[in-house]
Amino acid sequence: MSRSSRGSAARRSGGPRRRVVTVVAALIAATVGLSTQTGGTALADGRADTAPAPVVTRAALDPSLVAGRGADLGFVEQEAENATTTGTVIGPDRTAYTLPAEASGRKAVKLTPGTYVEFVLPSAANAITVRYSIPDAPNGGGITAPLDVTVNGKSRTTMTLTSKYAWLYNQYPFSNDPNAGLLQPDWWITECSCVPSATTPAPTIAKPFRPNHFYDEQRLLLGRKYRAGDTVRLTVPVGRGATETVVDLLDSELVGAPHTRLVAANVLAFGADPLGRRDSADAFDRAIAFAQRKHLTVYVPPGTYQVNRHIIVDRVTIEGAGSWYTIIKGREIALGTPAPDGSVHTGVGFYGKDASAGGSTNVHLSGFAIEGDVRERVDTDQVNGVGGAMSDSTIDGLYIHHTKVGMWFDGPMTNLRITNNVITDQIADGLNFHTGVTHSVVSNNLIRNSGDDGLAMWSEKTANAHNTFAHNTVQTPVLANGIAVYGGTDNTISDNLVADPVREGSAIQVGSRFGAEAFRGHLWITDNTTVRAGTYELNWNIGLGAIWFYALEKNIDADIQVVGDTFLDNTYNAVMLVSDFPVKDLYSITNVHFKDIKVDGTGTSVVSARVAGSASFENVDARNVGAVGVNNCGSFNFTPAGSEFSLTDLGGNDGGGTTGPWLAPWELPNTITCDDRPPVVAPPAPAAW
Repeated sequence: MSRSSRGSAARRSGGPRRRVVTVVAALIAATVGLSTQTGGTALADGRADTAPAPVVTRAALDPSLVAGRGADLGFVEQEAENATTTGTVIGPDRTAYTLPAEASGRKAVKLTPGTYVEFVLPSAANAITVRYSIPDAPNGGGITAPLDVTVNGKSRTTMTLTSKYAWLYNQYPFSNDPNAGLLQPDWWITECSCVPSATTPAPTIAKPFRPNHFYDEQRLLLGRKYRAGDTVRLTVPVGRGATETVVDLLDSELVGAPHTRLVAANVLAFGADPLGRRDSADAFDRAIAFAQRKHLTVYVPPGTYQVNRHIIVDRVTIEGAGSWYTIIKGREIALGTPAPDGSVHTGVGFYGKDASAGGSTNVHLSGFAIEGDVRERVDTDQVNGVGGAMSDSTIDGLYIHHTKVGMWFDGPMTNLRITNNVITDQIADGLNFHTGVTHSVVSNNLIRNSGDDGLAMWSEKTANAHNTFAHNTVQTPVLANGIAVYGGTDNTISDNLVADPVREGSAIQVGSRFGAEAFRGHLWITDNTTVRAGTYELNWNIGLGAIWFYALEKNIDADIQVVGDTFLDNTYNAVMLVSDFPVKDLYSITNVHFKDIKVDGTGTSVVSARVAGSASFENVDARNVGAVGVNNCGSFNFTPAGSEFSLTDLGGNDGGGTTGPWLAPWELPNTITCDDRPPVVAPPAPAAW
């Protein structure tokens, strides 16, 4: 890890100066007022008695379909396509590189200047989050544009939207330049079914090539509490707005008063600037050092604090006033020379000590936002919201926005609890347990619009073990998977909600790849719900499963139990087990057991097997199946004895589609039913079972 200097020694302080007290009092008074005033009567333009009933969803689904699964963070989701609008509904579309494909539920509303979308509040609220997209600048780099917000036809506020953190192009690791040529001309690409640099004549590749990562989100405190039935209208102003503004959804919530702590090492007493005009990193270091000596909590009052480097944390508790009130914001800074870990930039982030230096312990972070400034993917950069190694620690109630990875941990480390956080609009992963993370829990978090895996356990070189990802919501990962487990021992994925992976990934992936240690012991994948999952894999030119087992570098033979899961509206297959063609005769997938599963809608099959091995099925109920229930290609050797992959029917496997029972007796145990690219039949919308 790159490490920045810790700053000068802490100074003793009997309390902040009077000017600081005045600034903080004004900030707290203003923010407290946001959540203590009561709403008035709605005016004629948006009266509750004339407004349509609000449509509340979770991941664009009826909440009854996902009860008890995913995160509950106190906000209410409303999709723009279900609201009143003078704009145009776009979608549905699951084709990568399109605006609808990256929208929650695969639909959104496009506004042009003078048009609006209006939401009826389903419950009391004083804060909203708007997920949107506006165009890029012609040569990249983004633009800004206004969006007017009115409540009940008055109380107008203007949000300034930006696209400078959106719009990536080209091949991995992507570019901000829409006019750039191919970054990897020696890679095979689907667009020409060729390797461009090895093709004569050279193919013509349209520009911009593979635009993606279109959306961003912005939060707004409304200035008072409004009641259920009040209306929030988003309007693109005439003459000043973007040529088009796409609104995906609105989250509304009732934010409580700022948290205060009087007996603490208040960062203001050590010189931090709550107005964000000067860098406060050294002041944070001084407050931390003082708190460590005096066994105090570091308190960060309401305000916006500029921090442009890592804050190193060890044996310290840092509390903000709440993520809506305490904002720690920094610029990405280019380093004069690369750091020892290869970083060429630094930026705002809270980092435990490197594991090679013993890591950090007893770190507790809560109640603040981290606003980064990362606009490009540089894999060697440590510009994550939270990083390093932290054992016996907790991270709770953070909002992490515009960093590279929300939280990236390099072990060995143990006993970390990550709860009640929101991580959005990342260039890469939402959260990654990387190397030797053990006995740790990630629970009740929202991950939205990650540029790579939403949640990942990556056992590179050292196995992750005894970890749990539970009751999290992962929405619209633009690349790769919602939840990914790469090797490891005795881990659990349970009660999560994963929706709308966009390309080259699945809702849940179990992968022997990226140099991961082998799967050992057990892996429990229980009581999760996925929806609109199973994307198109560009390199293979096939559709994936909502859950995807991938034996690329080793056998997958641990005890894997997939129990109580629900796979809804699967774009292609519900379940896919596969190896890559060059290693198809080297690796297999065995000892996987599916039980008490519901599959509602598949574009193709319930199970697609493209590998040697076996799996068992018990009480797997399926309906609205678009193709043959089992697409069994095995290892593509097509032997007279049948497929190299066998299915065991343990009973209770019911339902199917137009082709009959999904697990018909004639398919067992290993009948070859291989259709490499079956036609896709769009399933109906999910419904109660």
